[in-house]
Amino acid sequence: MRSKSQNQRTGRTGTATAERGVRSEEETEQIRSLLQERYDELCAEYDEATVAVEAMRREQNTDRAGDDEIDSGTKASERERALSLIHSIGERRRQVEYALVRLRDGGYGWCERCGSAIAVERLAVFPSATSCVSCQQLAERRVA
Repeated sequence: MRSKSQNQRTGRTGTATAERGVRSEEETEQIRSLLQERYDELCAEYDEATVAVEAMRREQNTDRAGDDEIDSGTKASERERALSLIHSIGERRRQVEYALVRLRDGGYGWCERCGSAIAVERLAVFPSATSCVSCQQLAERRVA
């Protein structure tokens, strides 16, 4: 038996349709297109950052002659910053990929915690959002 939140996410009840409105095929395709475009951008950024880090590693392995502690520390710091950037881009890419999966499966736009519709304004700002504002605020208060 399906829960109320599952029914809301899939639009199987009249109240969910009234709350959210029916998303047309055109709207769904527009959302999918925007998410796919963002995913492709993030993949390109990830690839570029990975190539840059690999170039840094090669340079550091071959060009150590004359380096003092400060030079070595600077290079290590730059590499760590670049690796952190790669991690951040990878995480954003995973979020967008998950949003695409949720769109395909009918869960996009619905809060994973409470099953309520996620405000269109929130999705416009953060298209890979998986929770409504209320649930996100609760989660942030628990972490802090």
